[in-house]
Amino acid sequence: MKSNKISKKLLFSACICIPVVLVFVSLFIGRYPLSLTEVVTILQSGINSTTPGVSSIKHAVVWDMRMPRALMALTVGGALAVSGGALQGVFRNPLVDSGLLGVSSGAGFGACLAIILFDNILFTYILAFAFGILAVVLSYVTGKIYKTAPTVTLVLGGVIISAIFAALISFTKYVADPYEQLPAITFWLMGSLSRANYHDLAIALVPILIGVTGIMLIRWRINLLSIGEREAKTLGVNTALCRNIIIACTSLATAGAVCMSGIIGWIGLVIPHIGRMIVGNDNRILLPLCIALGGSFLLIVDNICRSLTEGEIPLGVLTALVGGPFYIYLLKKTKGGGGW
Repeated sequence: MKSNKISKKLLFSACICIPVVLVFVSLFIGRYPLSLTEVVTILQSGINSTTPGVSSIKHAVVWDMRMPRALMALTVGGALAVSGGALQGVFRNPLVDSGLLGVSSGAGFGACLAIILFDNILFTYILAFAFGILAVVLSYVTGKIYKTAPTVTLVLGGVIISAIFAALISFTKYVADPYEQLPAITFWLMGSLSRANYHDLAIALVPILIGVTGIMLIRWRINLLSIGEREAKTLGVNTALCRNIIIACTSLATAGAVCMSGIIGWIGLVIPHIGRMIVGNDNRILLPLCIALGGSFLLIVDNICRSLTEGEIPLGVLTALVGGPFYIYLLKKTKGGGGW
């Protein structure tokens, strides 16, 4: 028992320390070289750009470009990972991710619509978030057509609504201007944090914090839902209410993340499985770990994307290239079971 308590303390300490270390390391990564002394001096001086011996350009690189981008990567990655882990537990399905109920496809269509109609980044955020939530509502309504097996029909509803919004995205590509609007749509759909700033981070944090806080507060009930609906009802759990709250929280967190970063796949699918390989299926420990692992993974991928080549590689490309083969490894490691 004592060794278990020590290992849990070490695990949670790692969850806090690893993202902080990665944020610090990411401040050195990029085409503009900075020494350790310069970065430490800039961090000590805060946002004041008049530090003796350090140029205002270097201050801007650290505080206005790399720092908000690193924080955005941690926020988006953590939100996607914890949402995927929560939904996998609720639906008892290892193939579920944070975009299960169409939130990613809906947000993608909203962003495409904003790019065509308004060409304004604020409207892109608003419509992406609004259509992401709308897609979840439509998936939920579609899944309620049949009274039986609600988890199965909700998944089917999500598949249907995702397909509809994917078709609408294709239509917006067809009618978009091929020289200006179509490249912007394509780049947004592949995911990027190149526009990250403190203002956008503050906007994204509102729905993400609400959603993630809700998941954390009732994460122990996901353990009960994951053993089966009948068993959970026998233990006195209002399964319908709990499932609806978790879906609402994961939808808020995912929509807040996707509207800022574009569509980034595989994080909500793969990261929870990595967490289970480390700590098992107890969602009280697993979901906080998912936040740390998801944020750290996306930050590492983002650093690679912006420094590997002269042009920035879209995040969705690299997450798929890394996530796909790793998921094959997970299947081999767990022999397709994974504790489900």
